[in-house]
Amino acid sequence: MTLTHTDPEHIAVSKSKGIEIDWKDGHHSSYGVDYLRDWCPCATCTGAHGTEPRPKTAATKTSEPANPFQMFKSRERMVTIETVGNYALRIVWVDGHGSGIYSFGHLRSICPCAACAAAPAQA
Repeated sequence: MTLTHTDPEHIAVSKSKGIEIDWKDGHHSSYGVDYLRDWCPCATCTGAHGTEPRPKTAATKTSEPANPFQMFKSRERMVTIETVGNYALRIVWVDGHGSGIYSFGHLRSICPCAACAAAPAQA
C-alpha cells in the first residue's frame, strides 16, 4: 500500500469545536465546526441538484452589516460522527443534516491552514 497525503494518522473530534487531523505525511489540519458545515460535500449543500448552494457563513458575515435585533441562532454542533469505510467521515449536525460524506481527500483539499491556502491548486 502506498502512502498518500490523504491518509490520516490520527483524528481528534470535539463535537462543539471541530476536527483535528494529523496526516501520515506529517501535515496537520484543524477544521472548526462552522467551517466543516460550510464545506459539506453533499449534493444539496453544493447545489448539485440545481438548487442554490448553501451560503458560506464567513462570506455572509463579511458582506452583511451586523443586525442589532438579530434573533438567537444556535451554534453549529456535531451530534454524531462516524467513519465510512477507510476513506471518509459522516457527520450528523444539530439541525438534522447528515447526508454529507467527508472523504479524507475532500478534507485534505479544504485544509484551511496558511500553507495549503498558499499552495497552487493541484490537478
